[in-house]
Amino acid sequence: MIRFIVLWWGVAAAITLAVLIALFKSGKPLRGALSSAASGVLSLLAVDAVGMYTGVTLALNPLTLGTGAVLGVPGVIALLTLKAVLG
Repeated sequence: MIRFIVLWWGVAAAITLAVLIALFKSGKPLRGALSSAASGVLSLLAVDAVGMYTGVTLALNPLTLGTGAVLGVPGVIALLTLKAVLG
């Protein structure tokens, strides 16, 4: 069980590092980070808002909000894909 937790923390750290590297290569890291975080959180809120019509919802908790903020819209899409695959 400990190996599993360490593996997930390692994956999360690697993804976060990759996002940070991409932001700094863009030349405007703060602006890029803020726009990515805003679009990710807004897309997560949009999924939650239309969930009653589509039947597709994601829980609004620190993990999903963090994923949306760090990874942006691709992170929300990944959450939706994981929910569809894992049930």
